[in-house]
Amino acid sequence: MHRQSAKKHARADEKKRIRNRHRKSTLRTVLKQTEIALDEGNVETAQALCKSVVSLLDRAAGKGVIKKGTANRQKSRLIRKLHALMAEAA
Repeated sequence: MHRQSAKKHARADEKKRIRNRHRKSTLRTVLKQTEIALDEGNVETAQALCKSVVSLLDRAAGKGVIKKGTANRQKSRLIRKLHALMAEAA
């Protein structure tokens, strides 16, 4: 028979799994939208989306959904693409 605390941990783990999956899914969706905006050359849209992606990445890394280095790498790549697009547009 399982202990009561093990059952509680299992319930909590399931809730965390669902929450983390939602966060990751949202993050991937916004990342994809940002990439599309950058590829199309939409500077204003890309800037707005980059701001939200950076926030989402920081929050996901803080909550342990993704690793801190992964978040930093993705932010760096996005910002580099955004700066290249802005320089190209100017």
